[in-house]
Amino acid sequence: MDREPLEVCEVSVIHEDVLTRVKEKMPDEEPVYEVSELFKVFGDSTRARIICALNIEEMCVCDLAALLNMSQSAISHQLRLLKVSRIVKSRKQGRVVYYSLDDAHIGQIFAMAFDHVMEEMEG
Repeated sequence: MDREPLEVCEVSVIHEDVLTRVKEKMPDEEPVYEVSELFKVFGDSTRARIICALNIEEMCVCDLAALLNMSQSAISHQLRLLKVSRIVKSRKQGRVVYYSLDDAHIGQIFAMAFDHVMEEMEG
């Protein structure tokens, strides 16, 4: 990925009006921290592949393991992290546990990130 050099101001000027407007609209630190934690969970390629699969259809651990060519133990570990982070939820049907995305927002966030990456790769 080619990167242009970072441009910086040649003078030190504080724009008080801008600072005031932004400070008024900035969220508190706690939700910003939670968003940061959410992106950390998204930051693992195995978890991203699980999210991608579950964005298509709910699946059980066995199916996810077969799809991703991984052990059920490894998939279960990642699903546990995703569940604690409220990214996935589970439901039991008989002896099988199915996983799905916790809500539509997760799929939307992931789809938007994926679209962004695909645009960058095509452009």
